[in-house]
Amino acid sequence: MSAPEAVRLLDAADFAARKHASQRRKDPDSTPYINHPIGVAQILAQEAGITDVVILQAALLHDTVEDTNTTFSEIEERFGEEVKRIVEEVTDDKRLPKMERKRLQIEHAAHCSQAAKLVKLADKLYNLRDLNRCTPQGWSEKRVQEYFLWASEVVKGLHGANPVLEEKLWLLFKARGLSD
Repeated sequence: MSAPEAVRLLDAADFAARKHASQRRKDPDSTPYINHPIGVAQILAQEAGITDVVILQAALLHDTVEDTNTTFSEIEERFGEEVKRIVEEVTDDKRLPKMERKRLQIEHAAHCSQAAKLVKLADKLYNLRDLNRCTPQGWSEKRVQEYFLWASEVVKGLHGANPVLEEKLWLLFKARGLSD
């Protein structure tokens, strides 16, 4: 990675950290939320071998519009059209009811760009590993299992995007008794 690419990647990490500064994960330790987008980018880089800075930036920024006051215009102005487009593809419309958002993720998965599919795969892998590590506050075991089932439906639509990440996800699903 060149020095300018490293600067661009660190700029996205800094931006995401500032935007998510007051947020916490729902785990018992109330982990800082920024650990999630960093973890998603880390999965892409370390486990899937992704070196494309645009994809890694999008991974770091993937929840900023959905979960903070960030706009797509702000992402585009600061990080460019490509990064904005990927973030757009993986962002749920929070104005819709939760079940509709979940249904749309399943429906749209197969139609995403390769870059968005990679971010989605890494996002699901991070979240499922987190759920295996500990149950979020207020979640029952049934809700955890329902999340795994829903995630398996999303991942089916992402088939062929990255065999390494897909295999890791299917091993998690299989351990939960979900196989295709």
